[in-house]
Amino acid sequence: MAIAAQSAFAADTIKVGVLHSLSGTMAISETTLKDTVLMLIEEQNKKGGLLGKQLEAVVVDPASNWPLFAEKARELVEKDKVSAVFGCWTSVSRKSVLPVFEETDNLLFYPVQYEGEESSKNVFYTGAAPNQQAIPAVDYLMDQGVERWVLAGTDYVYPRTTNKVLEAYLKDKGVAEEDIMINYTPFGHSDWQSIVSDIKKFGSTGKKTAVVSTINGDANVPFYKELGSQGVSAEDIPVVAFSVGEEELSGIDTAPLVGHLAAWNYFMSVEADANDEFIDAWHSYIKNEDRVTNDPMEATYIGFNMWVEAVKKAGTTDSEAVQEAIIGVSVPNLTGGYSTMMPNHHITKPVLIGEIQDDGQFEVVWNTSGTVAGDAWSDFLEGSKDLISDWRAPLSCGNYNVKTAKCSGQNY
Repeated sequence: MAIAAQSAFAADTIKVGVLHSLSGTMAISETTLKDTVLMLIEEQNKKGGLLGKQLEAVVVDPASNWPLFAEKARELVEKDKVSAVFGCWTSVSRKSVLPVFEETDNLLFYPVQYEGEESSKNVFYTGAAPNQQAIPAVDYLMDQGVERWVLAGTDYVYPRTTNKVLEAYLKDKGVAEEDIMINYTPFGHSDWQSIVSDIKKFGSTGKKTAVVSTINGDANVPFYKELGSQGVSAEDIPVVAFSVGEEELSGIDTAPLVGHLAAWNYFMSVEADANDEFIDAWHSYIKNEDRVTNDPMEATYIGFNMWVEAVKKAGTTDSEAVQEAIIGVSVPNLTGGYSTMMPNHHITKPVLIGEIQDDGQFEVVWNTSGTVAGDAWSDFLEGSKDLISDWRAPLSCGNYNVKTAKCSGQNY
């Protein structure tokens, strides 16, 4: 009887997987995204659900353990029978689960900026590709007169590949090799004294110097504290971060950081009706007026709503039907415009540069005039510049080489 009841319950709901670290070094960033998905599911259920059924969240904790992500992803797909999964933050976690989603032909909506060089039939990348964050940030700093570059990152896939793209881009722009310093530290790194000292020394040659930071997770807290302790101001050596948003700043004293920068596609401070509504809904759901919003939350919001619209369009949660239906779907973003899912499974996004304020918010100092379509493959890396991704028939390929007119046969 219990088994029959369980089967009936499963048939009456559409299960949605939530795959975010709720413990370990990435919990500082990912717990909020778990709560965002739960809020969106609750809101959708209040609207009547989807295809006449209520949505049911299935939450797991991969605990910032990259192999465990794959195990938990398989559990969600094979045991819990979820229709789609919203999750992952780091690229190493996404790479860990990728074979699972491709083998089972399930769907992953990935909501964080990443390094590019990938396009999977089963993944929808709603965070920024390098041309939607890293490249525009460097262009902005160049316009501010920066000539020397510190590329500082956490030691894993995203920072290393992003910095590989940035190094090639900087050299393409005429920057000499001796004017580029690259440094990597492990997850959770806490002793920044010697590294910040090296950065100060590198920036003392008379050339305007900036730090491009792909430092991820809770290592950011001691990094910024050390910058303040050693008197590194934004006027001296500005830092532009790709992994520091409102959530990360809410836990530290921002006074020494005022004037440093971050590049994202959304800031909580953006003035738009859609953003006001989202912030109000978030505060109501989380029951805390002090909680902030951030860019990966917006990417989660966009991805979830794209999935909902694609399921409606397809009339089913079937993975293949949703994959076909979602290309071309446009939904509101939180900056007052719309984002569209492109044939390469990346979306269109505006690019914003924000300056840290003493209240932990960002003042937008620069933005693109419209949206930018995400590139799966970099125009600045050998082996990538000739590749395009298009998951529509008849091409249906993640890495089609325009010179050889061949698809490699792999998705990424």
